[in-house]
Amino acid sequence: MPEIRQNIITRQWVIIATERARRPDQFCSDDQLRVDLPARVPTCPFCPGNEAQTPPETFRDPKKGKWKVRVVPNKFAALAAEGDLVRMHLGLKRTITGVGLHEVVVETPEHNLTLAQMEDEDVERVLRTFLERYHAVLADPRVEQVTLFKNHGPAAGTSIEHPHSQLIGTPIIPSEVIERLETALDFFNNTAGDCLFCVTRNDEVEERVRVIIESAHFAAFIPFAALSPFHTWIFPKRHSASFGNIQPEELSDLARVLRRLLRKLYDGLADPDYNFTIRTAPKESNRVKYYHWYMSVVPRVTKIAGFELGSGMFINTALPEASAEYLRGIEVE
Repeated sequence: MPEIRQNIITRQWVIIATERARRPDQFCSDDQLRVDLPARVPTCPFCPGNEAQTPPETFRDPKKGKWKVRVVPNKFAALAAEGDLVRMHLGLKRTITGVGLHEVVVETPEHNLTLAQMEDEDVERVLRTFLERYHAVLADPRVEQVTLFKNHGPAAGTSIEHPHSQLIGTPIIPSEVIERLETALDFFNNTAGDCLFCVTRNDEVEERVRVIIESAHFAAFIPFAALSPFHTWIFPKRHSASFGNIQPEELSDLARVLRRLLRKLYDGLADPDYNFTIRTAPKESNRVKYYHWYMSVVPRVTKIAGFELGSGMFINTALPEASAEYLRGIEVE
């Protein structure tokens, strides 16, 4: 019989469609692995030698010589980098000038090298760049929230093949962030001052049935009420509301965990399209006791359809426990 589970952090109800469930290996991508791409494409704006095709970079690592990671303003930015923040009210209509910062992190000079295929130190370099730009963008007085995210593959929304990720600094706190802050604060106030995220992580680590990877500083697991197949969270073990507070040893550990997880998806699901995002507290809440930053990795192996749009509920056709067991069993270096 199907089961309806509630995701305690998002408050969303999920139908675990056991009678429609597929085996984990049946979610493999229909497309072949992206192994036939060249290391450099002459027309790609992110490939070495084509740096003039992008806006002037805001960051590069290393600073001199051949770069391994570079950051540039998005050529088709969602928000305007120049301008004042102005709020306007007209009856029920409210607007804010669309100012903010939108940047692209070019993760590697190689056109055909994904995070799943990189060495740990290369993934760490990308995450260190995230942290550098997170602090730089959040320092803008107009910015309240920084969202770091990656779109891998057409189904995830990418438009350029070359491996890259993005960050957007917005002048508002998105409603979904506010809702999760409120949920976490309610839990904090209705318990003995417990962090909802810490309790959730501890429960998952204790049960172990949905844990994929556990390290010194992080636990990667599929939630009890995962919204979609293989939807995975990476939770820090140390309580911290903001990604900006991550310590150097934690950053190194996160690189290892993230690379291993992405490699398990690469091998086990034939390089699926996916999104990941770093969910972190807004500027004003970066040290609160009730919120907890984390990473969310969402393989795009199913599609959102009318029921999800009409109800706000999700139908997950994969048992979270079976998905976690499948990924645990995939050996990676």
